[in-house]
Amino acid sequence: MRRFVQALSAETDWASATFPAFADALRAAPDRYNIAGHDTAVAVLGMPDGPRLRECVWGLVPPWSPSPQTRYTTVTARLDRAARSRMYRRAWQSQHCVVPISGYYKWDRNTAPARPYFIHARSGEPLLLAWLWECWDRDGPALYTFTLLTGPNPAIPAPLTQDGPVFVPADRWQRWLKPGGWFPGASLKGLRLPALDAYPVGRVIQDKTRDDYTLLEPAAADSESAYADDTDEDFADDD
Repeated sequence: MRRFVQALSAETDWASATFPAFADALRAAPDRYNIAGHDTAVAVLGMPDGPRLRECVWGLVPPWSPSPQTRYTTVTARLDRAARSRMYRRAWQSQHCVVPISGYYKWDRNTAPARPYFIHARSGEPLLLAWLWECWDRDGPALYTFTLLTGPNPAIPAPLTQDGPVFVPADRWQRWLKPGGWFPGASLKGLRLPALDAYPVGRVIQDKTRDDYTLLEPAAADSESAYADDTDEDFADDD
């Protein structure tokens, strides 16, 4: 997952039921249809005094980094390695967050050339993803950043590879935010997974300057507009 959609302005009932304390703020956040690495998105962070809603930059910067940039790709962290990684160890132990999304883009690389799909919940409701967050504050204002946990995921529909984000059930997000709290370990075994659907979209999603609802329009699977030319480095190692 290298691009996702966070368009929650119309999610009145869902936001009120899932995040009653943050429902108004979530609906007031600008709808975004093409969030990429180094962009910002709204997240619910687990903090010592309780959950907080905050805008974060996608791409975790650890507190020991000498600058607010890293030479590593930190938009995703593998579920089975994050706890042992120097980059993510502190965040794994105590700094969890959840990010509500409308869906995300994933490439089918079983074909040549590859084609992009949009994955979303069959119910039409937003999905909750498990992330880790950090705060870098060596110089200037505090910078909040986060990384997405990824791993094997049998919920992802064919023909896409069953690997991607870790989904958190809507009734479990508070438990995930608590340090040392519930988590399914190094696999998704026993975790209730959402029913997902996916359909091809146009490769215009590669254009980072495009951010509007037309990106979600279906494209025929055999349409030229659904195929990628692999020129976008953000998708070079797409999960």
